[in-house]
Amino acid sequence: MPTPERTSTEQVVAEARRILEQRGADGLSMQAVAAAVGVKAPSLYKRVASRDDLLRLALEATALELGDRLDRALAGAPADARGALAAVADATRAYAAEVPVAFGLLFGALPEAARPRPEVLASASTAVLALGRRLAGPDHELAAARTITAWMTGFVGMQRAGAFRLGGDVEEAWRFGVDALGAALEARRT
Repeated sequence: MPTPERTSTEQVVAEARRILEQRGADGLSMQAVAAAVGVKAPSLYKRVASRDDLLRLALEATALELGDRLDRALAGAPADARGALAAVADATRAYAAEVPVAFGLLFGALPEAARPRPEVLASASTAVLALGRRLAGPDHELAAARTITAWMTGFVGMQRAGAFRLGGDVEEAWRFGVDALGAALEARRT
């Protein structure tokens, strides 16, 4: 059956993202996506090269959507760098709660063919890079952005996994971490 004109790459990617969240990475298949868009699996090969390509496209869409959210969070954030960090961190955490499977995969180990392209990741990283520059200065922009990303994704991943088992208030720990990270990065500003 030929791919109907009503089926687009955008629809294929949207269904892949939906399936990914509902069934996990193991549940994402060409067959499942084809059924969701109303075509036979071989027809999908006109749109995507492989299952890894499908996963890459889904994760790229996730990265760009996250980047848009973070851009908006930064634009609406307080003028001070630590307030901006809190806004971006909170937006990241909220987004991770909306799409936990794709978020986890985006920051996890993937086959080379499923990894988002560097230019997509660069486009999605503008807010975090700008935040790194504001906090730590232009000489440390990339290192600061990586530190921010690593802390946020690590905390979110541990929370999602139920790894905070020693009691205490997780929200308080989040705020403490954001504040401590902001202070540490500002101390590195040159």
